[in-house]
Amino acid sequence: MASRRYIYLILTIVIIIPILRPFKLKPLPMKPVKNLFDYIDKIPKDKALLISVDYTPDTEAELQPMTIALLRHAFSKRIKVGILTLTLLGLGLAEDALQVVLKEFNEKAKTKEDSIVYGRDYVFLGWQTPPLVPLLGMGESITKVFPVDYYGNRTDTLPLLKEIKNYRDVGIVVSISGSAIPMWYVTYAQTTFGVKVGAGFTAVSAADYYPYLNSGQLTGLLAGMRGGAEYEELVEENFKIRGRRKATEAMSAQTTAHITIILLIILGNFIYFYKKKK
Repeated sequence: MASRRYIYLILTIVIIIPILRPFKLKPLPMKPVKNLFDYIDKIPKDKALLISVDYTPDTEAELQPMTIALLRHAFSKRIKVGILTLTLLGLGLAEDALQVVLKEFNEKAKTKEDSIVYGRDYVFLGWQTPPLVPLLGMGESITKVFPVDYYGNRTDTLPLLKEIKNYRDVGIVVSISGSAIPMWYVTYAQTTFGVKVGAGFTAVSAADYYPYLNSGQLTGLLAGMRGGAEYEELVEENFKIRGRRKATEAMSAQTTAHITIILLIILGNFIYFYKKKK
């Protein structure tokens, strides 16, 4: 029993230290992440990136960095962005991610043209229920599904939504979720209207999504903390954005924990065979 407590103590130490003082990692992006990055990077100027923030605070640590990285990428390329959520608790998380990235870009801007402007460069559509309404309704008209945005503006008065009217004007929808919501976009939005779909999800859900990637129904995907870190690396590498990379920072603690567990397994086996030999 005592040895078990020592193991927990060791793991606590090797996790806490990298969290307080993370070391720099350069994760090598895997193909699903690179595919999503490349597709978004080539979205035509007359089409938009639609980000669906479909997670809740219990998975924020793993998924919020993905949303931030996607926004950094889109704003760097001046890709039009629409944000919505199919979960009520996603509203605050989407707003937090927006404020982080807007601050990074607009503090450096010298003119209005350099700035990221609401209604021109991005819109926050908000939340609509039941989920089937926005999933299918946006195929006909975004402004009819969301007559007012998150801030109370009439959406039909926003310049961006005069250009981006429905899924035909959307380059790709990326659903970031800790549940099966990305599959709702595949089942309803993609099957009915042909819109491209990407996904970000928790690591524990990864096995459920790869069949959809292999079939081509998902254009790309971000799996867990590593997926977020890989996308952060691609954004920094291509656009030299020096904002905080929370997924990469968390990978420091995850890496040291994994190495420690491997070493403890090796040590445990060595002790077992040594005692057996004696």
